[in-house]
Amino acid sequence: MKELKLKYGCNPNQNPAMLSMPDGGDLPFEVLNGNPGYINFLDAFNSWQLVRELKAALSLPAAASFKHVSPAGAAVGVALSDVMKQKLFVTHIENINDSPLACAYARARGADRMSSFGDFIALSDKCDLLTAMVIKPEVSDGVIAPDYDADALELLKTKKGGKYCIIKMDPDYSAPESETKEVFGVRFTQKRNDAVLDESTLTNIVTENKELPDSAKRDLIVAMITLKYTQSNSVCYAVDGQAIGVGAGQQSRIHCTRLAGDKADNWLMREHEKVLALPFREGIARPDRDNCIDCYISDHADDVLKEGEWQRFFTERPAELTKEEKRAFLDKRAGVALASDAFFPFSDNITRAARSGVKYIVQAGGSKRDGEVIEECDRLGITMVMNGIRLFHH
Repeated sequence: MKELKLKYGCNPNQNPAMLSMPDGGDLPFEVLNGNPGYINFLDAFNSWQLVRELKAALSLPAAASFKHVSPAGAAVGVALSDVMKQKLFVTHIENINDSPLACAYARARGADRMSSFGDFIALSDKCDLLTAMVIKPEVSDGVIAPDYDADALELLKTKKGGKYCIIKMDPDYSAPESETKEVFGVRFTQKRNDAVLDESTLTNIVTENKELPDSAKRDLIVAMITLKYTQSNSVCYAVDGQAIGVGAGQQSRIHCTRLAGDKADNWLMREHEKVLALPFREGIARPDRDNCIDCYISDHADDVLKEGEWQRFFTERPAELTKEEKRAFLDKRAGVALASDAFFPFSDNITRAARSGVKYIVQAGGSKRDGEVIEECDRLGITMVMNGIRLFHH
């Protein structure tokens, strides 16, 4: 197929819209089901690159959950503990650990469930039945993968009344070295960002603390590659082989760090015993459940705990999480990794990151205040790498 006509572009008034190759060749994908739109394909192609690079860098199956051309979550296939299964709402899927790909998507989807609602999914490997079972109950627009097992494909085709978008990507396709786009009738041309992000980019440790275990290297690589396909400015927190907080598209770096840090805190707090024990009413919809948890952990708990509201969601009113309980729980967490898509201009980013258990950081470096940033890392016992690689994405 050399051309695919789309229903419309980013918005219904942007019509006609289509996909084609600059050289007039065949498109490197096949639509197996549904009718993906313009934004669906933007998410699909960005997320496909992300999971392909994660797989190449870490030799583990990878998955991503994309919304509006930025990842809400990304992860590699690390096995799930019983607590993690409960936290990710996949306890009903027996033997999920038999599929690292299923574990990867469960982690990617669960990192920020509010943002992942209606996501587009990317899978680095052939979609198996266990992975399809994780996808099936979630509200999602579509999926891109190099292939699908027959039973997985049939299950996915039942989503959205048979209209779920399923794209099969040619795993051997590589983009040209040069890329172009047009804005306001002006054509932009640049070399494609082919920076390889692996352990070789983590050698320049500039802090007094030189500790960088293999698990931290893995998490820093996950965070860096996630940022490579996140709208800038951006910052990513990661742990256990998955992104747990992505701050995308902010004009200020500290706002990126705070936004992503708040998301990371939310993720970490979901393991608190009070959260795991929330007495949800039987049959509560997944979006309502996710919103309840988000509110309960945040400073807006009264939205779901006040009289007349809690009865809609819970069999009994849960005990509140106090600020002191939250702080004490987060203070016990450590070993979180953090990547930034450019240098930190001020040390306040480091101070905020440490509050979310960050012990390992990678950033480009090159700020006039690099010395102040390093000093703050040294004060807090953080290991920081400066790799000299900026990862802006627009």
